[in-house]
This record gives sequence, C-alpha cells and structure tokens, in this order.
Amino acid sequence: MKAPGFWAKRGLLAYLLAPLGTITAAVTARRVAKPGFVPGIKVICVGNAGVGGAGKTVVALDLLGRLRGSRFALTRGYRGRLVGPLLVNPTLHTARDVGDEALLLAAAAPTILAHDRAAGARLALAEGATVIVMDDGLQNPALAKTLSLLVIDGGYGFGNLLPLPAGPLRETLAAAAARVQAAVLIGEDETGALAHLPAALPVLRARQVPESVVDLRGRKIVAFAGIGRPAKFFASVRALGGNLVATHEFPDHHVYRASDSARLLGDASAQGAQLVTTAKDYVKLPDTLRAASAVVTVRLHWDDEAALERLLA
Repeated sequence: MKAPGFWAKRGLLAYLLAPLGTITAAVTARRVAKPGFVPGIKVICVGNAGVGGAGKTVVALDLLGRLRGSRFALTRGYRGRLVGPLLVNPTLHTARDVGDEALLLAAAAPTILAHDRAAGARLALAEGATVIVMDDGLQNPALAKTLSLLVIDGGYGFGNLLPLPAGPLRETLAAAAARVQAAVLIGEDETGALAHLPAALPVLRARQVPESVVDLRGRKIVAFAGIGRPAKFFASVRALGGNLVATHEFPDHHVYRASDSARLLGDASAQGAQLVTTAKDYVKLPDTLRAASAVVTVRLHWDDEAALERLLA
C-alpha cells in the first residue's frame, strides 16, 4: 500500500477516523500485554511505531554485521507465501516464497522465517543461535525481547501521531516508547519527532550512505522503487551524481510483473538511460529487468558508534 496523504497531518478525515484509531490502540495494548516465549538467548528487536518503511531492515543488517557469536535474523517474511518456521535458503527460495526482506537478511546471516515468532526462535535455537535479531515485531508479544529499538525515519517521523486507520501508528507512541530501550533516528529530524519521545529515552542518530558498484556520475538514470518512501531512494541516486531523467514509484513490497518490465525497459531505452533500483526491489525483478538494472544500496553511518556498541554490549 501507499500511505495516504492525510496520515502526515491531522485533517478532517483523520479526526473522523480517530475513534477507530482508539480501538486499534486498545487491541494492540491488550495483545502486547501477553507474556512471550523466553528462549534463553539475547533477542534484539528492531521495530517501529507505525506501518511502512522506517529503515528497520537496514538497521537489522547493520547489527548483524556487528554482533559476535552465532547470530540469526528472524523475520515474518512479509508478502511471502510461506509461513514457516524455516531456514531461508536464497538458492531455493524466491521473494514470492519468503518476501524481499528475508532474502536481504539471508545474504548477511542465517535467517529464520516464521509467522509464529516463538516457533522461529525455537528453530534458531535448534540451529545453534546465540543471539537473534528480529526485523520488525515490536507489537508481536510471542517472543520476549532483551533489547528493543524504535526506528524513526527522520523525513516522515510519526506522521499525525494517530493509530490506524486515522494515522500510521500501530499503537500509541507512548505505549511503543515505553517498551524500548533506545530510539534510532535515521536522517535529520525534519518533523520534530524526537520532541514526542520521553526525555529519558536514549536516541542513537544515524544517516544512510548510498553506494553503487556502477558509477552513476553524469549518467542518465531511470530510477524505480517499491519501498515505503521512494523519494528517499531517488535522493540517494542524485547524491551519487546520477542525472534522473525519470522516476517510477511502486507500492511498498511491490511484486514486479511482465508489464512493469516492459514499461521500465521501454522508458530506459527511449531515454538512453540506465535503470537503477534498490536492493529490496532487485531481488524481486524478472530476469530481463534484473539484467538491465543497477543497484544502489545503503549502509548506516552512526554519529556515535561507541554508544551503539555499549548498548549492544
């Protein structure tokens, strides 16, 4: 889905839907109060307060690269057809099977897909895990967490601060903040999101650094993305020196079809341009489109890396 515009600010429609948001918050509060399975190893949850992409997977990938021991990723496998629990195998499983995020995580560490997070943790234990990094799951009580991080997209913040469907939040911000040990702000705080957090909550600041194997400087680029905020990706392409002659936005977790390939390939050919997309989109592309597309990835640069390491320790 694409986030509706009224989620960004409190207008008439948001106020009309606010009573339904109160119900959403109450249902979530009742659900998260349930006790979860305690696996006996460290469980780090990388979550957020709302729906959509805040950068959770990028943070999870960064943590997986830092942790010592037998670290496993645990994901629901959003938009994948398999339920799990199962160990993701990138040579066998496709994005249609396990979702795009599971394939990205599996390239960095052994990854368990499980709709039932407790069952996923049990499988990780059986595989020898000593630490689990959950990509999403802050509102899922099935598995007890050792450390929970609240990821914030600095360009979007918390929207209008209302729960679904009146706004983008899965629960009240106060409830989410009460269950985490730190917040992670990615990018500049353009919406004043930090002002809505408890003063005592530690905030780790980071920014996304785009990288590309292909030199994009001065080249005509047709960029396309099916992520939470495609504009953020297009800005990354510009930061790498690409001359954006066309952009194509798709819904988050979009599954690319032959018609999408024909349109994108045709546009690039007509403009004499290079197709560029995200790593998350690349794993879902049909073969012909994948062969013609370059990938721009991002890594995190932390303002205070030592503070992050202390938190993990």
